[in-house]
Amino acid sequence: MLPTYEPARLGDLAVLAEGAGFDDFWLADERFFREVYACLTLCALRTRRIRLGPCVTDPYTRHPALTAVAIATLDEISGRRAVLGIGAGVSGFRELGIDASRSAAAIREAVEVIRRLLAGETVTVKGREVSLSGGRLDFTAVRADLPIFVASQRPAGCRVAGRVADGAIMQGALAEPLVRFLRETVQGAARDAGRDPARVALVARLNVCIHDDRAAARDVMRPTIVRSLAAQRPDFFTFRTAGLTLPAGLRDKVLALPYTHEVAPLRAVAPEVPDAFVDACTLSGPPEVIAPELVRLARSGIAEVVIYPLAVDGRPETTIERFQAEVMPRVRRELGA
Repeated sequence: MLPTYEPARLGDLAVLAEGAGFDDFWLADERFFREVYACLTLCALRTRRIRLGPCVTDPYTRHPALTAVAIATLDEISGRRAVLGIGAGVSGFRELGIDASRSAAAIREAVEVIRRLLAGETVTVKGREVSLSGGRLDFTAVRADLPIFVASQRPAGCRVAGRVADGAIMQGALAEPLVRFLRETVQGAARDAGRDPARVALVARLNVCIHDDRAAARDVMRPTIVRSLAAQRPDFFTFRTAGLTLPAGLRDKVLALPYTHEVAPLRAVAPEVPDAFVDACTLSGPPEVIAPELVRLARSGIAEVVIYPLAVDGRPETTIERFQAEVMPRVRRELGA
C-alpha cells in the first residue's frame, strides 16, 4: 500500500490484514508520501504475527547503508518480522535530480552491501553505483539472513533477483506470458549463479478490485494502468511481453504524461485503456473471476501474491475483507489446501 492514509489508519489496515490471515503487510517507499519506516514501526507495534517491510525501497533515495540500519531496526522492533523489498524506483527522481540509468547494477550492489552490514561486517566497497568506506552497523542486527526481495519488471532486474535475492517480485505478473518471463528469467539467472532456483520465491504483485460488476471494477483499475504505462515509457515492456500493442491515441497521451500519483491526469487518460490491458495485469471483478486466476498462478509456479487493494467504494478494507472471505476459500478448495 502507499502511505497515503494517516498513520493510525495504516495501523488499522495492518491489524485488519493480520486478522484476515495475510502473511505480509507491505508499504511503498515512494516520494513524497509519509515516511515508510515510521509507518512500518507503528504497524509493527500494532501487530504480532504479520511480516512487514517496504515494497519497495530503492538504492538511490536512501543509501543502502541507511536502508540496512532502517530494516535492521524494524526487525528488532517487530520481533524478527521485517522483510525488505528493493527495486529500481521511479518516484521523486526528477525532483531530486537522480540519474537511475544503471538501476540493475545499483540494486545488485545495494543488496550485497545490505547483507554484509546485517552480518556485522565493516564494509568498504566502490562499485559502479554504490560506494561505502568503512561502514558498519553500530548495533548487532537480530538476523543476518533477513529476507530480501528484488522487484523488477525488466529482464536485467529480474536476473539480479535470481542471482542475489530470496524472492523476485514482478508487478502485473498475471498474463501467462508475463508469468513465464518471470519464471524463466529468474530461474535461469539463479542457475547461472550456482543457486537452487527453487530457493528464489516468485511473487506476483497485483492490483485487486473485487466487485460483482466487473465493468465497474475494471474502471477502478484503468488509472493504475495509465500510471504503469507512464513508468514504462518508451517500450512498455510488461504490456509488450503480454502480447499487447498500445492504441496510437493512448500511446501519444501516455508519452505526454509524467509519472504521477495525482488522480486527475490519470483519470483523464483512463477511458483510453482497453479491457485487455486491465485483464492482463490486474485482478478485477467478482470472486468467481478472481479465484481461478490465483489458482492458475499457483500452478504456474508463483509462490506468493502481493495484492494492492482498491475498491469501487474507495475503501481498501472492502477488498481486504472480501478477498479473505470470498476469494481465498475458493482458492484453497481448488488447490486442496
